[in-house]
Amino acid sequence: MPDPVKLYADKIRKTVFETINHAGGGHFGGTLSCVEILCVLYDGFIRYDAGDSQKPDRDRLVLSKGHAGPVLYAILADKGFFPKEWLEDLDKGGSNLPKHVDRLKVPGVDFSTGPLGQGISAAVGMACAAKLDKSGVRVYVILGDGECDEGQVWEAAMCAAHYKVDNLVAIVDRNRRQIDGMTNEIMELEPFAQKWEAFGWRALTTDGHDTIKIKETLREALAARGKPAVIIADTVKGKGISYMENDYTWHSGSLTEEQFARGVSDLEG
Repeated sequence: MPDPVKLYADKIRKTVFETINHAGGGHFGGTLSCVEILCVLYDGFIRYDAGDSQKPDRDRLVLSKGHAGPVLYAILADKGFFPKEWLEDLDKGGSNLPKHVDRLKVPGVDFSTGPLGQGISAAVGMACAAKLDKSGVRVYVILGDGECDEGQVWEAAMCAAHYKVDNLVAIVDRNRRQIDGMTNEIMELEPFAQKWEAFGWRALTTDGHDTIKIKETLREALAARGKPAVIIADTVKGKGISYMENDYTWHSGSLTEEQFARGVSDLEG
């Protein structure tokens, strides 16, 4: 039997593909690569209340790679944070759903992101505040691997380790591609896990498209004591769309009618 969360992720991926296309284009590649990660988080890991998106004891999710907003929007709409009809107006003038996530417009969004590197700093602050309040709140932050070229990421990593924020889990969408090419050609990150460990984190790796393995790795990360944890999730940019997979030029773009039809066929197949 397939994992129900995997089946759910397949449904969300199709919604995301259709939603971005309806908007006239957008960030296909890095949105499709983190679908399973977010679906797993919202299936039993993140504590939330769709009827009260500002509930004080909710867990926090910071989508630091804010250009992947369409996948978060699709999940939040499906969970009842706002009407699914909002998805039809993604990135339109006056829409409630801008291209990058905005906490002032979208119920369920905890931090507005877009400028890469800043989300993890906010997540560290949230985690520190939760520990001071002894609230039991956990904080999750999703980063892109290209985003980890930013020095601010490593300043925040150092801060999180210093203050022992073991209620923080970072997940890096490691699709090895960024807007201008391969990450190893633009700025080599390896040895990536060892870098995080050197900064005082517990570093784990997983298959970012295997929902069962993601769940197992998250449980291991949550068991960490005395230090924050990072999960490096190996993913495929443009996952699910044959002509987009592992092609960095689909970081952002728009579709012809033929490309849209081929993509739907891939997803339904």
